[in-house]
Amino acid sequence: MQATMTQTSSRRRERTKSSGGIGRAIKYLTRYKRQAALPYVFLIIATLSQLAVPRMIRNVIDAVTSGFLASQVLEALDKIPAQFMGAALPKILEATGNPSSMTADQLTAALETNLTHAPQALITALVAIIGFALLRGLFSFLQAFWAEKNSQSVAYDLRNDLYAKIQQLSFAYHDKNQTGQLMIRATDDVEKVRLFIGQGLLQLVGAVILLSGTVIILFSSNVALAWTAMPILPIAIVLFGVFSSLAQPMFKKVQQKLSTLNTVLQENLAGIKVIKSFTREKEQQTKFRAAADDTMNQAIAVNRLFTFLFPLVFLTANLGQATILYVGGKQIIAGTLTIGAWQEFSLYLMYLFFPIMMFGMIVTQMGQAAASADRIFEILDAKSDILDKPDAIKLPAVNGDVKFENVTFRYVGGGEPVLKNVSFEAKPGETIALLGATGSGKTSIINLLPRFYDPSEGRITIDGNDLRDVTLDSLRSQIGIVLQETTLFSGTIAENIAFGKPEATLDEIQAAAKAAAAHDFIMSFPEGYSTHVGERGTTLSGGQKQRVAIARALLLDPRILILDDSTSSVDIATESHIQEALETLMTGRTSFVIAQRISTVMNADKILVLEKGEVVAQGKHAQLMEEEPIYAEIYNSQILVHEHEK
Repeated sequence: MQATMTQTSSRRRERTKSSGGIGRAIKYLTRYKRQAALPYVFLIIATLSQLAVPRMIRNVIDAVTSGFLASQVLEALDKIPAQFMGAALPKILEATGNPSSMTADQLTAALETNLTHAPQALITALVAIIGFALLRGLFSFLQAFWAEKNSQSVAYDLRNDLYAKIQQLSFAYHDKNQTGQLMIRATDDVEKVRLFIGQGLLQLVGAVILLSGTVIILFSSNVALAWTAMPILPIAIVLFGVFSSLAQPMFKKVQQKLSTLNTVLQENLAGIKVIKSFTREKEQQTKFRAAADDTMNQAIAVNRLFTFLFPLVFLTANLGQATILYVGGKQIIAGTLTIGAWQEFSLYLMYLFFPIMMFGMIVTQMGQAAASADRIFEILDAKSDILDKPDAIKLPAVNGDVKFENVTFRYVGGGEPVLKNVSFEAKPGETIALLGATGSGKTSIINLLPRFYDPSEGRITIDGNDLRDVTLDSLRSQIGIVLQETTLFSGTIAENIAFGKPEATLDEIQAAAKAAAAHDFIMSFPEGYSTHVGERGTTLSGGQKQRVAIARALLLDPRILILDDSTSSVDIATESHIQEALETLMTGRTSFVIAQRISTVMNADKILVLEKGEVVAQGKHAQLMEEEPIYAEIYNSQILVHEHEK
């Protein structure tokens, strides 16, 4: 029982959240104030112009039938002999709807007046129809233009807000979410919300105005016929309410399936070289086809629902129209309804059915938009684990005194900690080497230093300032980082080196490149520093990318330098050049170096040996060789074996 109540409560919260998502997206329109209201003002004018047309058509028909009837009656009067006029006049007056007290001369004068005024009334009504059509066309254009402009503005804001939010979210969030899933939010989901705001919402308001105006006119012109048409409204409303509640969860599943498909596509494109190298094209095609099948089947399920809805709506509308034809026809036969009034009512009846049928398309679009809006605001409402404290201070220029004090760290949702009670100090200008097997915690330590993550226990300080008490920008701007996985961006080599300092001069860029042993290979390209780098740096070799990344970090002239296995992708000769440059550049900086090869860290001021998240030894090379068997074992396994191979 309790489980059922919990599920019911969960569904209720989901519905509330769902309606809130699309409502919050619509609120983005309020940023544009009067501009946001323009389409709706133009919509009202266009709809009123549309509502005026049936009355003009009634005037046309009444003018034609009145003129025709007048000419026929006048012709008949001329043929009736004077001695029979007295007997025929009452019947003629009754047939033409004139008072029984009228004389033959008065009837003739009235008929001649009708015959004279009929052409003028016809011309007036036709001119009015053309005028209202032009008015409606003009304001429909203005309505569509401003609605599109507003919707594109909202999409622009949503995409920028999404991008800014994704940039702000912590590494822990990105660890849990796939790139393809995030990309689909900023593309397809935003587009579905935009379409609803630019089209569906306007159609919804227009349908409500048209429906309300039509109902008012119907009741003001013929109450009996109006009441005959009314039963279809509650039936249609119930139908759309039921179908909307069924469709929304289905649309959300479509977006989820589409996100999965997009993730498979993104991963395959990013890893196309690996796929081809291992001849896994067929297996990946099967994987993509399975995701595409899931997406298609879910979309078909939604369409199946609506292929049932629309015929049901049309059936309801046709039954209502048949009832109106029957009741209206009886009134025409009884002489209580003119042909013009009946035609007017028929046109207004179409205006009644048209919005009801539009609701089907609107429900479809709204369901898609609501599901997409929920997914967008899931990201915008996401809480980052790493934020500036309300009273965070700006970190002043640092000397580089770094302390880890009993730091324990575990990833969100993880079990065992990846770092356990890690304590050490790096004094200003020292080089700290981190050595250990894969998974020992080396990368976790350097991820904590720029606050990519926060410690689960303990604290980290720079010059006595707890990292959680200073702003992220002021902290990270003083740390230069070269990560193990090198990432370059589309653009020139110069732009990539100056990524963290866009205002850098070419001389500064070249100085950083020379220090990173990158200048020579850059100048070997025909365009030098203006050489374009392919997506993710694919046009450069691994060693070249690594050296560009080192130059990028060095250009910042940071007080703290982090090199995460930064020479892993270069050959021995290049490594030697980089090490010489780094030794010069590390002077006066606190540097943290991760290396798999012990030869690259032998000259460090302090070497931390990690095993299973713990610092099992620390000190200089000579000290560790004498006092720590683990370090000596690592040294022997690398250096002595290498000497033997030589």
